[in-house]
Amino acid sequence: MELVTIVIALALIEYMYIAMQVGAARGKYGVPAPATTGDPIFERYYRVQQNTVEQLVIFLPSMLGFAHYVMPLAAAALGLVFILGRALYLTGYVKDPGKRSTGFMLTFVPNVILVLGALIGAVVELF
Repeated sequence: MELVTIVIALALIEYMYIAMQVGAARGKYGVPAPATTGDPIFERYYRVQQNTVEQLVIFLPSMLGFAHYVMPLAAAALGLVFILGRALYLTGYVKDPGKRSTGFMLTFVPNVILVLGALIGAVVELF
């Protein structure tokens, strides 16, 4: 479970980095708080942050469930793919929102596997 904890910590550090990028973009593009619109580039950073929160809500509990019921090493590996996906999503979306697909898929697919694995593992354990 140590690897799972490390990967979760890395995912959270990545999220903190994304949040800092939003703050920097807020200053750079002149979007004062609490506004969330104004400059298209700022809005891209902001959307990446919001989408990352949405994905973390799925990722964190499902990764723990998958690690518990299926295999910690596989959970950690899927978590690393998730982190890579979020990084590609950030760079792709900020450059051009149409270039976010690869990053999105590298986030979405691990989340699906983690959720289904955790669910199936828990059901099998129950019976």
